[in-house]
Order: sequence, then structure tokens, then C-alpha cells
Amino acid sequence: MKKLTIEMMLSAAVIALGALASNGAARAANDQVVIGDIDDMSAVYADVIGQGGVEAVKMAIDDFGGSALGKPITFISADHQNKPDIGASKYREWADQSGLTMLLGGSNTGVSLAMAKVAGEKKVPFFAVGAAGSSLTNKDCTPYTVHYSYDTTSLANGTASAMVQAGGKKWFFLTADYAFGTQLQEAATKVVEKSGGTVVGSVRVPLGTTDFSSFLLQAQGSGGDVVGLANAGTDFVNSLKSANEFGISATMKPAALLAFISDIHALGLNTAKGLYLTTGWYWDLNDTTRTFGKRYFAKTGKMPTMNQAGYYSATLTYLNAVKAAGTTESDKVMAELHKAKINDMFAKDGYIRDDGVMVHEMYVMQVKTPEESKAPWDYYKLVKTLPGEEAFGPLSDSTCPLVKK
Repeated sequence: MKKLTIEMMLSAAVIALGALASNGAARAANDQVVIGDIDDMSAVYADVIGQGGVEAVKMAIDDFGGSALGKPITFISADHQNKPDIGASKYREWADQSGLTMLLGGSNTGVSLAMAKVAGEKKVPFFAVGAAGSSLTNKDCTPYTVHYSYDTTSLANGTASAMVQAGGKKWFFLTADYAFGTQLQEAATKVVEKSGGTVVGSVRVPLGTTDFSSFLLQAQGSGGDVVGLANAGTDFVNSLKSANEFGISATMKPAALLAFISDIHALGLNTAKGLYLTTGWYWDLNDTTRTFGKRYFAKTGKMPTMNQAGYYSATLTYLNAVKAAGTTESDKVMAELHKAKINDMFAKDGYIRDDGVMVHEMYVMQVKTPEESKAPWDYYKLVKTLPGEEAFGPLSDSTCPLVKK
């Protein structure tokens, strides 16, 4: 009797495992496209993508026709609250229970690193659009990760290089105290030192800090001529405002290592004028970007950030790959993504290389003075266009284990 019970239990376990496998196979065979978005919706990075990114995804789905493979496209979103465990658990939950076929990852490198591990585990394509950390396509790469808009390498190759060439040789960093800030400072340091500059000091600043006075006093006392702001979102806005209030901007040049048009809008041109920054997209670059920018503005009352435009482009890029593959099966979709040329309102001849980087042009910009600006949101003037490989570095430099040497 006991033996029969054990056999029955084993049989039940096998049946249960088979059912789970069948459910997973059924989701894949079902070819229902389910797009998820996990981002900071309520805190320091909410203006960078946030609800504006949700609108961009909806625009892309509508422009694609609202359905894929003959079925309506489903879109779901969640707030990760800048906590890696929340981001990873929500990703896993959607993959297991909601039939997730693609995830858009918003701001926060620490959260995206946690979610990249889930991408590798669940084999669900992950488009990291808001996170900057270049380790996502180096030591932390997965076969299912695409790093879409920019990374710490391209940001440093733009802004840090431009600042040193403009005479900023001695750098002090105000650095967000987590993976993003660390990787951005490291990338900028390499460029500064390679260009003949030096780093005279740095200070780690907790995420969401509102009082930058003690950190800026350290910068002021460092003897540096550049204060490198290795932060983003409202942290960047508050640190630059404080630098102006303390008079530090008069003696040290601020370097915006990651800034968005939403930041410049919040600061105003009187505060931000003359600032160098690097971006992967700007609404007033050409007729195509202007058309999208005006459409987006009509829906939201704001011009899109680089990352909100990136959300739109990444969504369409994924949907086009699904259409080409004729399925949502991840390996087939990833194969199509790696074959694709991305030509849309975001990128010209962009491509996703073996380490997951979406290679495209980047732009060094300088913020206009109030006198130079001719209309609302007319904030940037183009200083330099960086070809994709110059911006992101050659594939041979990648430490991603997927890259064949």
C-alpha cells in the first residue's frame, strides 16, 4: 500500500510538471503579444520615462495597428520604486502568469541588472531603455537583453570628451551612490584621463538627496575646474540648482553626464545655459523627429525625452521582429532583432550587435541661452555627431561572454 502511494505521488508530480511545461508551451504557441513596462513611476526618475513612456508605448502599439499575429496586443506596466527586488519579482510574475513576451525596462541600472538575470532565466526579451550601466551588455549580458538608447560608455565618450577639449582638465565627481553612478564615473574617468585630464576627487551621493550643500563644498575645495554630475533625474536638477546657488558654477564648469530635456525644462535656460550633454535623440534634429515630437506633445503637453522616444522605437522594433519571425518564440524573435536595420524616428541604420547594444548615432549638445532659444522646448544646439561605433566603442572591447573573440 505504501509503495503504491509513493508511485501515485510520483505520478502526480510528473503530471503536474508536465502541466506546467504545457502551460509554458501553450503561451508560446498562443502567440499573444504581451508587452510589459517596469519603471520608476513616482520618484526621482519619473519624469525621464514614467507615465510619458506609457503613452509612447501606446502610440507605438496604435501605429502598428493594435494587433500582432492576428491577436490584440496586451500592455501592462508597474512601478519598481527603484528597488531591484520589486523589479525582478514583477518580471518573473509576468513571465510565469501573464504570458509576457517582451519587457521594457525603465530608469535605474540596479533594477535593470536584477531584471536582466530574470531575462536570462525566463528567456523573455528585455529592452533596457532607461538604465545607463554598460555592464548590461558586458559582464552582465544575456542572450535576451537589448540595451537600446544609450549607455555609460556613449555618454562619457560624448560629454567628458567635449568638456576636456573645451579646457576642463581637472574633474571632481558628484556620483549617485549605486551601480549607475559608479559605472558612469568609471567611464568618464577613462575618457578624461585618456584625453590628458585628471580626477582630483569624488563623493558618493545617496539617491533622492535634496540637500547637496556638503557635497558641493567638497567639490569647491577640491581644486577642480569641472564638477562631473554622475547622476540623473531630479538628483541632477537639484545638484545643478544648488551649484548655481552656491556660486560654484562660476568657478567650476558643470558637466551633465546624463541629462534629459525634461531636466532642462525644469531648470530653465538661465540656469542650464551653456551646459554640455550627450543624447541619443532630440525632438528638433530633423523633420522625422519633429513630426514625432509634435504628435507626442499633442498627447502629453510635453516634448519627449530621449528615453520616451526610445520606448516608442523599441516597441515598434520588437513588434516588427515578431512580424518577421511569425511567432513570439523568443529565440526566433531575437534572431530577427539581430538581423534588423533600425530606421525610424529614433535611429538611422541602427543595429543590435552580439553583446546586445543597439548601435546608433549619439549627439553632443550644448544648452542654448534664453536669447538663442526661439520657442518653447527649443533648448539644444548640436555640437557634434558621434558615429555609432565611436560612441559605443567597438565590439572587440566588449567583455560579454556571448561575443566570439
